[in-house]
Amino acid sequence: MGGSIPAGRPRAPARAGKAARSAILVLNAGSSSIKFALFPLQGDGAPGAPSLRGQIDGLGTRPHLKARDAAGRVLDNLDLALDGSADQQHDSALQVLMAWLRAQDDGAQVIAAGHRVVHGGTDFTTPTVVDARVLRRLASLTPLAPLHQPHNLEPIHALATSHPDLLQVACFDTAFHAAMPPVAQSFGLPRALTASGVRRYGFHGLSYEFIAQSLPAHVGSHGMQRVVVAHLGNGASMCALRDGRSVASSMGFTAVEGLMMGTRTGSLDPGVVLHLMQHHGWDVPRVEKLLYRESGLLGVSGISSDMRTLLESDAPEAREAVELFCYRAVREIGSLAAALGGLDVLVFTGGIGEHAAPVRKMIMDGCDWLGLAVDAAANARHGPQLTRTDSRVLALALPTDEEQMIARHTAAMVRTRQSMAPLGQAA
Repeated sequence: MGGSIPAGRPRAPARAGKAARSAILVLNAGSSSIKFALFPLQGDGAPGAPSLRGQIDGLGTRPHLKARDAAGRVLDNLDLALDGSADQQHDSALQVLMAWLRAQDDGAQVIAAGHRVVHGGTDFTTPTVVDARVLRRLASLTPLAPLHQPHNLEPIHALATSHPDLLQVACFDTAFHAAMPPVAQSFGLPRALTASGVRRYGFHGLSYEFIAQSLPAHVGSHGMQRVVVAHLGNGASMCALRDGRSVASSMGFTAVEGLMMGTRTGSLDPGVVLHLMQHHGWDVPRVEKLLYRESGLLGVSGISSDMRTLLESDAPEAREAVELFCYRAVREIGSLAAALGGLDVLVFTGGIGEHAAPVRKMIMDGCDWLGLAVDAAANARHGPQLTRTDSRVLALALPTDEEQMIARHTAAMVRTRQSMAPLGQAA
């Protein structure tokens, strides 16, 4: 399908005579996009497989909605007539989405919305029903995740105004790491700074939580005691799990620490930042742009932040960027294995981790000292098992599903019949 629809106006009414099914709407908002998925609730109140997934992208430029059903068939492919800036268009896009959902033939009734929120700070370590007080507190955490937090909160604000009685649940990327031991959360800083919240939080927690819940079906005799999960994508991190719980993370106070990423530096000697400010006259916005948008695969290669493009390129700069990405990954695995006292299972997930066989092979070859023996044929077909039967460490490629994890948390809130005060304009 194609075409254009104005904000807030459904294309057609839901099919008459068909009983509405309760469903959870999951939203993951970025600076110029809103990813969404609809999860019908089963008889026990748990979410089933999503009935549809989609994305509204191009906010601020050329807004566009595309959605697919459970079988991957395109349901709609629409240009949206939205006015205003990208921030203003978030509100209009949510109106369009809610109207579009009501117009679908399955007649699903959205009874709650679950949101990915990058940062929960020290106060929010479990999924939380959002009211006006919670929303204000989450907004105060924006300095800890300036590129993510404001955009994560925009759909919550918008739905609070347009659907004030709708249950909204915030699910945090930091929450899964809240149980890390204190020594894994601390920097070597004065205690007053640590007490003020300057500490290691870790991110990608919803992805790690999903993998931790999925892993028992795959590990067999290797067990769950010492596991490293590599979430590799445009944003990349690793997490050490012991018995399914986070004990160490490559990311820390912000989502720029740790592995080299698509456009982020990863761990960097802070002296580099001081040098740039003292001797090159760089101010904070310029440094921030370097750390988050100009570095990583893009900066090293000078070609692209997309691993697929670099793997297809013959340029030596592309090869160097891929090699550095893998080198940093191998070093981080060694660090996390040390934190665990050994390694039983290595899991690759995320866009690169699930689909880039050459990257996985380079990383696994660098881990042969741990007793990891690659099955080249299995790796080429993307597993799920990537290692030979005689390998002391089991390596797997497993898909992650952060939206499913958010749906599970939100459905649990629905089942416990927790309520929230309408936000309305008070937020």
